[in-house]
Amino acid sequence: MSVSMKDLDPAFRGSGQKDGLEIWRIENFKPVPIPASSYGKFFMGDSYIILKTTALKNGSLRHDIHYWIGKDTSQDEAGTAAILTVELDAALGGRAVQYREVQGNETEKFLSYFRPCIMPRPGGVSSGFKHVDVNDQDHETRLYVCHGKHVVHVKEVPFARSSLNHDDIFILDTKSKIFQFNGSNSSIQERAKALEVVQYIKDTFHEGKCEIASVEDGRMMADAEAGEFWGFFGGFAPLPRRAPAEGNEKHEETAIKLLCFDQGKLEPVNYESLAHELLQTNKCYFLDCGAELYVWMGRTTSLQERKGASEAAEKLLSDSNRTKTHIIKVIEGFETVMFKSKFKEWPQTPDLKLSSEDGRGKVAALLKRQGLNVKGLMKAAPAKEEPQSYIDCTGNLQVWRVNDKDKALLSSSDQSKFYTGDCYIFQYTYAGDDKEECLIGTWFGKKSVEEDRVTAVSLASKMVESAKFQAVQARLYEGKEPVQFFVIFQSLQVFKGGLSSGYKKFIAENGIDDDSYSEEGLALFRIQGSGPENMQAIQVEPVASSLNSSYCYILHDGNTVFTWAGNLTTALDQELMERQLDVIKPNTQSRSQKEGSETDQIWSLLGGKSEYSSQKMVRELESDPHLFSCVLSKGNLKVKEIHHFTQDDLMTEDVFILDCHTSIFVWVGQQVDVKVRLQALDIGEKFVVLDFLMENLARETPIFTVTEGSEPPFFTRFFTWDSAKSLMHGNSYQRKLAIVKGGGAPALDKPRRRTPVYSGRSTTQDKSQRSRSMSFSPERVRVRGRSPAFTALAANFESSSNRNLSTPPVVKKLYPKSLTPDSSNTSSKSSAIAALAGSSDRPTQTPTPESIKGM
Repeated sequence: MSVSMKDLDPAFRGSGQKDGLEIWRIENFKPVPIPASSYGKFFMGDSYIILKTTALKNGSLRHDIHYWIGKDTSQDEAGTAAILTVELDAALGGRAVQYREVQGNETEKFLSYFRPCIMPRPGGVSSGFKHVDVNDQDHETRLYVCHGKHVVHVKEVPFARSSLNHDDIFILDTKSKIFQFNGSNSSIQERAKALEVVQYIKDTFHEGKCEIASVEDGRMMADAEAGEFWGFFGGFAPLPRRAPAEGNEKHEETAIKLLCFDQGKLEPVNYESLAHELLQTNKCYFLDCGAELYVWMGRTTSLQERKGASEAAEKLLSDSNRTKTHIIKVIEGFETVMFKSKFKEWPQTPDLKLSSEDGRGKVAALLKRQGLNVKGLMKAAPAKEEPQSYIDCTGNLQVWRVNDKDKALLSSSDQSKFYTGDCYIFQYTYAGDDKEECLIGTWFGKKSVEEDRVTAVSLASKMVESAKFQAVQARLYEGKEPVQFFVIFQSLQVFKGGLSSGYKKFIAENGIDDDSYSEEGLALFRIQGSGPENMQAIQVEPVASSLNSSYCYILHDGNTVFTWAGNLTTALDQELMERQLDVIKPNTQSRSQKEGSETDQIWSLLGGKSEYSSQKMVRELESDPHLFSCVLSKGNLKVKEIHHFTQDDLMTEDVFILDCHTSIFVWVGQQVDVKVRLQALDIGEKFVVLDFLMENLARETPIFTVTEGSEPPFFTRFFTWDSAKSLMHGNSYQRKLAIVKGGGAPALDKPRRRTPVYSGRSTTQDKSQRSRSMSFSPERVRVRGRSPAFTALAANFESSSNRNLSTPPVVKKLYPKSLTPDSSNTSSKSSAIAALAGSSDRPTQTPTPESIKGM
């Protein structure tokens, strides 16, 4: 199914080719583009088509098409918008998701385009109404009701006391002052979001010149602002206890129905289990979920069939008077996560993923054979670059090995030598953008035992708790480490076997031979990395099949040492091999081997020749980030996606998850209960298992827990970040009220820090400077300064000019007047430092990733 551009309405030509919004209004049954200055201004008598084009990190374009129907628009005009939406999708290649938006019941995704809200105005073009310009009239007092924690639904209600209730938030817009009335049953988060609407009204209808007042439900006339508010309603009187205002009702749970639309008729599909196989590619189907009606269109269906299905969906809802049900139209192969989640199982379709240049080419060829427009798929792939670490690489590092339910501090010469059968705890302090940062993490070897993992998580969690949650906590698995980990260690070696008593006991009880690394034995190492600040030597099986033409290797049998360089390696790869050789076999002569000209001795040590790969192992690419609000209730994790998120969406009372596929961040607000804070890692684990985006998240995906006020640069890079906001005290509503009344967030005097040194793509040194004498060796480790365990907490206790950011002060001030810590916290200095730096901690049995079952 395809549409020629010459057959497309001229108003649509050239659309959807760049990131951003495009909007058309239906006038005389034709789409007419409106200027960007009018985006977000909707008239009740009109219908609109909104195209959101998103440029993804993989180089492709994603399209979402919405058609918005005003409450006073005609049925014919609404039908025209629905049909034109199908045509626009076909012209864009038939991959867009299409949404029907009805005034007053818009999807959160749609509202997120027009933050903080939309406020439709009376009037219209096609309906014959006159557009009313509010600014051209004398100001009329209006009353609005607001709903929503993440995006705000705003509806004008009659200006009367009977419109008020205890459950909602109301905005009274008068000529000289805007009042926000907070119902006693409304949440703090809803109140904070409603204040954004207050600011919008002030800027839009008052040219930024009017006062703002907040009124709490239940305040008597003694309060001046409350008295003034109630004066508009003839004086104060108690409000009756009753249900929320109209428009806030929830859809009842209904049984999911599947209907087939074929040759203009709708027929129910009977099924025992809702399976993907029920959907045939040459037909259209309706999946009726009550609150949503999905229209699924097979790839081989014609444009006329899709138009017919769209009309039938509109008629189905109209006949049953279901005005609040959303219609969501999806194309086979490009279904939404929510649609796929309705089915018992949904097969993976890797041939339709747009994750690489090769993948885009395959999809484009597939769709082109079917007559579809492939313009969006053929967008050039972005240049491949080494991932940036966004972390200072000159900080202080300390490492412990977990052993016998305790942790043992490693010497500086051993702290970068890990064993695959062991677990480790590391602490790294470094210069952030405006303060010292601390990262405390656990690393689990692939063959480490469950008991050691439990111990590692428990001890690391105690260290974070002792640091008053100001440290970021990381849970990492061997083979899935993020770039931040490698940059912290710079030169890392991972050996086979293990040294912990738990590992030794496990292999003894199971009759497994101990293959732990021995300097005198036979060993083969693969060398990898991007430069001297990010290089690793990984011990692999000493057989020829372990080789790869894209890597360099070190092979030793006692003091017999060979280096092997694959034909696809670079001068930098060989430089890293030389550096790692100084660590693994210092002061030992080695014999260089080039692929294709090896001696018989090396093949003899590897057990003979065999086939091996030439493909470089590719790390998973970071995807476009998604933000979710999270609630953990009775062991079950409930998540909700926040579309087009900003820093302001991070409410201090809540927990959020940022998913960028290669890492998961659990952000915990300062106002979150301490019991929930302690469950942050567990929340991240449950999210990975839940795999909300159906992206095949590995159980070993790195998880970082981040506390508000201590966000590291590798987290804040996903936002346009304002550190002053995260340092404010009070709840979300108090903070937002201070900004709205003050006209903006005041800047804090931040202590000047040294400029962080981020590691980037390394550059090859001049040949004359490259030599093994420059390499890192066990006796020439980096000097990292004073004890990192001491440094981690020093800022809390050494200077009276430092504020404890994890404990809001008792005084009701939203910004700290001075940065003096709470004196009651200084008494915990000894125990806190002992918890971080000591080796005598005894762990409590908290669940680890592998022990979380049946979520």
